[in-house]
Amino acid sequence: MTLPASSFSGPDLSVSFCGINFKNPVIAASGTFGYGVEFEDIVALDKLGGFVVKGLSREAMAGNPPPRMFETAAGMLNSIGLQNIGAEAFLKEKLPVLARKKNLIVIANVFGYAREDYEAVIRTLNTGENIAAYELNVSCPNTKHGGISFGSDTHLLEEVVAACKKVARRPLIVKLSPNVTSIPQMARVAEEAGADALSLVNTFVALAIDPDTRKPRISNFTAGLSGPAIKPIALRMVYEASHSVNIPVIGMGGISTGSDVVEFLLAGAAAVQVGTANYFDPCATERIVGELYRWCIEHRVKDVKELIGALQS
Repeated sequence: MTLPASSFSGPDLSVSFCGINFKNPVIAASGTFGYGVEFEDIVALDKLGGFVVKGLSREAMAGNPPPRMFETAAGMLNSIGLQNIGAEAFLKEKLPVLARKKNLIVIANVFGYAREDYEAVIRTLNTGENIAAYELNVSCPNTKHGGISFGSDTHLLEEVVAACKKVARRPLIVKLSPNVTSIPQMARVAEEAGADALSLVNTFVALAIDPDTRKPRISNFTAGLSGPAIKPIALRMVYEASHSVNIPVIGMGGISTGSDVVEFLLAGAAAVQVGTANYFDPCATERIVGELYRWCIEHRVKDVKELIGALQS
């Protein structure tokens, strides 16, 4: 929408879906923002749309042995192995700290190695307060068993989403695996099983080799590729998913600037998550919110929601 200069007072960046009101569409992605409390001294958390905490499991996990991160051209490989303190410890140690801060949208990422694990974590988190939604991790390629198998098989995906939907007391966001033949198919399966929203894409299974030692750069052999290198593929998948379902899609994959956010919104995303950028710029999320605001001013966009799905052919 183009407006005369006298009528434009600044853009509205707010978005709303799943019954949650976000002050802007920029959300910090799981696994790159800790439990939020680690960033409170360098990022104004209340300026973000929200953030997703590290993946939570039934019990604490130490993750994979090092080396488990490696920088690639325009990207990063990681095989952290879903290291976390466990759902109960999160409720006792981290959530109370977050609850003291106002206007924070906290989304809890959930994973497991069997359907029962997912259900158990959600039941535990149901007892906590100030959690806005759950993000079901069926897509992480960093474990030998678990997430990737659920996200790659239509029957297993349907089973775990339906089971979690029955026990969840909050909206359920399903984080899809990009390592599949058809994103639209998996998106529809998740929607039909009860997902309230989708998030995509997670990392792509990849490999880096040290030619001198002739060994993999990562101890776990393969790892997840993220960062700007995957952005064009992520955009395509977000476009396909958002045009295949009737539920909101949260886009991610290589976002590091405000204009990147605009691209994902145009492709059909209702919001975005920022991940790898937090590693090379811990203030990336807050900076991107500012860049998006300025982009909207420069392009005379009164309401950021006007951009959602507005890609022109």
